[in-house]
Amino acid sequence: MASDDTAPFARPPGPPADPPGGPPADPPGEPAPGPAAASERHASWLELFFDLIAVAGVAQLAHLLHGTPGAADLGFYCLLYLAFWTAWMCFTTYGNVAADKVHTRTVLIGMFGLAVMAAAVPEIRSDHARAFALAYVLVRLLASRVWQRRGEVVADWPVAQLTVGVVPWIVSVWAEAPTRYWLWAAGLALDLGLTFALSRNRVLAHAREEWEGHAAHRERAARPAPVAARFDARHLDERLGLFTLIVIGESVALGVEASSEAEWTSRLGTLAVGSFVLLLALWALAVRRSCGVPLLGFGVLAPRFALPLHCVATGALAALAASLGGAVEHVDGHLPLGMRWLMCGSIAVFLSVGLLAGVVSGRDARWVLVVGVPVVVAPLLLGAFAGRGFPAALVWALVLVARWPWLYEKLAGRRGTAGVRG
Repeated sequence: MASDDTAPFARPPGPPADPPGGPPADPPGEPAPGPAAASERHASWLELFFDLIAVAGVAQLAHLLHGTPGAADLGFYCLLYLAFWTAWMCFTTYGNVAADKVHTRTVLIGMFGLAVMAAAVPEIRSDHARAFALAYVLVRLLASRVWQRRGEVVADWPVAQLTVGVVPWIVSVWAEAPTRYWLWAAGLALDLGLTFALSRNRVLAHAREEWEGHAAHRERAARPAPVAARFDARHLDERLGLFTLIVIGESVALGVEASSEAEWTSRLGTLAVGSFVLLLALWALAVRRSCGVPLLGFGVLAPRFALPLHCVATGALAALAASLGGAVEHVDGHLPLGMRWLMCGSIAVFLSVGLLAGVVSGRDARWVLVVGVPVVVAPLLLGAFAGRGFPAALVWALVLVARWPWLYEKLAGRRGTAGVRG
């Protein structure tokens, strides 16, 4: 029996059905995936618990956008969201590759670090900024440490293993605002820059050169020769989808909280129903037939390209939740300009990800011109010219925009000329 520290992720009863499609093809020169890559694992109870802790932090971040957020507020939100998502993704990568060899105690410590980050958000502009930075450093170093004895290199997502981006965060502990925030941004930019600058083969070659460079044969014997970590594609798709689903659920919860404190009128009812239908439409695009990224087919993109799309899409969803909750406060009037642009801009960003994902998933030029581009442009036009209407009218207009891809496929299917190849 495994000890508490090495207990595997337990598989919850009644797992969901496998998503359609399979894992992406291996790049030339790479060995065939092992059993883990071809497995039919599903998210465990521990993984679901970890996701809930991460999304609790996302819900806290949404409160930063209440009222009439300006450009500085939006930039600060994006910075903190990227930090949360990066920390979550590092442990998600570990669980995906390690499978039944995950150290439960390590994951629980990572969860505690994320919980501290979430608790620090309300006062992050004052005393709690250092606690947030220290917790982030703890999570990142812990996530990197788990690979030291595994002999695997996360060549498809180097951020999970690299720690150079953590250095500015450590320095920020002694810095004051706004310098500390620029240091946080520099650390995250360094992580993402290295992820895209270093190719998969280069990351693996560097790890092998480092291993061969150890002069002490005893030290080399204690560490196995590095090999490329193998992602379980189906399991990763499921984790991405579950995270997106929980973010949408938190969006509903924020709307319910705002509505419960307002006077219930017909206009509030119209707004509430429209907000719920809008979130359902976005759920259908991102989760129902996708892997958490709107209109992205299963196994289409390599992780280093698919994961940033997931970060942007879920960040836009969380920002949308803040605008929908804020719209309740103005249900009988007009939305302030900043809040209107937050709502329409969030939808435009989310659907822009869908446009890019649709193209790489095989949608043709006709789909791009008739569906992809219009659903991105329409929210921007609404943000610019829909300032005189009630919030409910704007939300229902966005519902029509979000449902247009589905309606187009229905109409194209009836004509036998669907815009998806293959």
